[in-house]
Amino acid sequence: MATLLDLTSQGDVATISDESKLSKIQLLTPHELYKQWERQNWLAYEIDLSKDRADWDSFSEEEKHDIVWGLSSFFVGEERVTTQFSGLVMAYGDQAEEAFLTTQQVDEARHAQFFSRFYEEVAGVGGAMDEQLVEVREVLNDAFLTLFDEHLVEAADRLIADPSDLEAKVDFVTLYHMVIEGTLALTGQNFITDFFEQRGKLPGFVEGFRKISQDEHRHVAYGTWFLKETAGRDEALARRMQDKLAETIPIAGSVLVPTGKDPFGEWDLLGYSSQEVNAFAFQALSRRLKVIGVGLPALAG
Repeated sequence: MATLLDLTSQGDVATISDESKLSKIQLLTPHELYKQWERQNWLAYEIDLSKDRADWDSFSEEEKHDIVWGLSSFFVGEERVTTQFSGLVMAYGDQAEEAFLTTQQVDEARHAQFFSRFYEEVAGVGGAMDEQLVEVREVLNDAFLTLFDEHLVEAADRLIADPSDLEAKVDFVTLYHMVIEGTLALTGQNFITDFFEQRGKLPGFVEGFRKISQDEHRHVAYGTWFLKETAGRDEALARRMQDKLAETIPIAGSVLVPTGKDPFGEWDLLGYSSQEVNAFAFQALSRRLKVIGVGLPALAG
């Protein structure tokens, strides 16, 4: 069975060898992404979850367990990135970038609010958000905690200490936009949304999750733009970006594995095989690196 680590170690030749034009794509600027944010803005408390409450009881206990595990990663993840994002806002390069980055922090807070509402009104996990987060944290695996509570916090602290540190900014954007959002979040969103849509279940959640995914694509577009402008034009920063990927990709690969399942064996999430999940995540990352102009790092198997 090929893990995310195995797939990444193979390089990007098989996936994107016929996509040489990717590196020449004209990316949206922060100013253009800000205008897109205004057009795509939405409200977490206006989505109708009434049918979702009835749908929840129709899932098997195993399905509920997998759903709660998958969504807990998102719920806690949204809270983590909201609180750790201030350093990147402080590190803005110009007013257009500052304006966009503030919208991204607002997005993350809104996403956390949406998950809090879903857990209370649909999954039956009530209380204040702080209490909900304590409860859902219990199902997360160690890799998730390592990535979000250690690596992300450390990267954020370095930027807060010195917002002018370009190397620290490259580290943060690589970890956050390429690994956490561009690889983990968008992969999970793809399969979880497909699971509910195939069954015609949780329409309110699907609506909200699609809006969250729309926001995340906009965020990743910023990260791709920034890294292309920096690491894509500077060999030293390109190597630094690769080093950060080499450090965090193996951890990210384990984040995708449901608690209690063997990360080195076959596993499934809501009926989707580990091979499907890892292949989707690998392709999402490799395509963006091609656009940036930075190759995948060499990783030890």
